[in-house]
Amino acid sequence: MFWTNLLINVLVVIYVLDCIFMGLVIMMQRSKQEGLGAAFGGGFTESVWGAQTSQVLVKATVYAAIIFFVLSIILARLYTNRNAMLEQGSAVQQELLKPIAAPAKTTAPATTPTAPASSPTAPSTAPAPVAPTPAPTSSTPAAQTPASTTPTGK
Repeated sequence: MFWTNLLINVLVVIYVLDCIFMGLVIMMQRSKQEGLGAAFGGGFTESVWGAQTSQVLVKATVYAAIIFFVLSIILARLYTNRNAMLEQGSAVQQELLKPIAAPAKTTAPATTPTAPASSPTAPSTAPAPVAPTPAPTSSTPAAQTPASTTPTGK
């Protein structure tokens, strides 16, 4: 992984330098309007590099373009392989991502503990307490007493 990243970084630096070089060479070429060569004076490139300058610049452009396309393909392949390796992960990452085996189940004891009555999810086994009904007092008339729960002999 380290060597892949190092190779990618070196190739990117070469790629950028090639782009800058190719841009400068293309701008220095003669065209019908003289391009950047006219900015330095009409015969600047011819006086510096000779009369065959246009052929040299054309060859330099071709070589720079070939390097550009080859580096583009190589960098695309390296980035693809690096992303695949990142998704796959290293041996240590794969070991850490393995699922943990569930511990062996132990046998349940003969009596299971019951949950406390205050637990909202535990079912209550004790009967609900019944509120005592008040006994009729002698001061209240019989017509106003609440209905009794004792059956009458009808």
